[in-house]
This record gives sequence, structure tokens and C-alpha cells, in this order.
Amino acid sequence: MNLNQLVKVVISALEDVKANDIVVLDVAKMSTIFDRLIIASAVSTRQAKAIASNVHDKVKFSGGVVYGIEGEGSGEWVLVDLGDIVVHIMLPIARTYYNLEGLWGQLETGLIEQVVVANKTKDKSTSRSNRFK
Repeated sequence: MNLNQLVKVVISALEDVKANDIVVLDVAKMSTIFDRLIIASAVSTRQAKAIASNVHDKVKFSGGVVYGIEGEGSGEWVLVDLGDIVVHIMLPIARTYYNLEGLWGQLETGLIEQVVVANKTKDKSTSRSNRFK
């Protein structure tokens, strides 16, 4: 599996479990260890763990290799090491505090993709405008 295919698998896995604010950074010029940094937010520690587990499962199912998962104990910041890609799943407070986008942005990396995921919480059939139709 090539790098772009792996990025797509990871983004799909993140979206499956409703990860928010997904950002893909190209860090190949700044790091000899990995080429892409993917950062996503979770609303709870339980969701962060579920997202990491789904990334692990989808990558394995697609024929990729997962080298390790760190941070599952606390769930505030879970890292999934895929070799060429490192995935960070963070609670918003940790993401703001550590500001990985800002840190890597100062190193002149390229923003490859910012995935906008609109989580719809309302069921259209029960919305006020549809109740009386």
C-alpha cells in the first residue's frame, strides 16, 4: 500500500468513528522518521480509544502495518504509529495545549488536507420544521 492509499484508509477510519478537525500535514522534509502527521480530535477518552482501535483495525484489514499504539491508558492523547504516518487523536484541551499544528507549522511543513466533517446530531424527521408537515 502506498502512502496516499494509507492516508485515505486512515481518514476513512477516523471519519467512521466521528473524529473531528482532521488535519494531514506533510512533514517529509522535516522528519526522517515519518512523512505524514495526521491529527484529529475526539470528544471523550472513550471515543479517542475507539478511534485508535478503528484506525488499527482498518489499516490491518487493508494490508498495512501498525507498529504501535500509545496513550490508550488515559485516552487524552492517543498516538497510532503506522511507520510513514503518525496519527494523533487528542481531546480538544490537549490539542490546544500542545498545538502540534503550530509546532510543525513553524517548521514550514505543508498542509496537505484539512478534512471537514460535519457531524449531524439532529434527526431530520424530528426537527421542528418537519414535525407539522
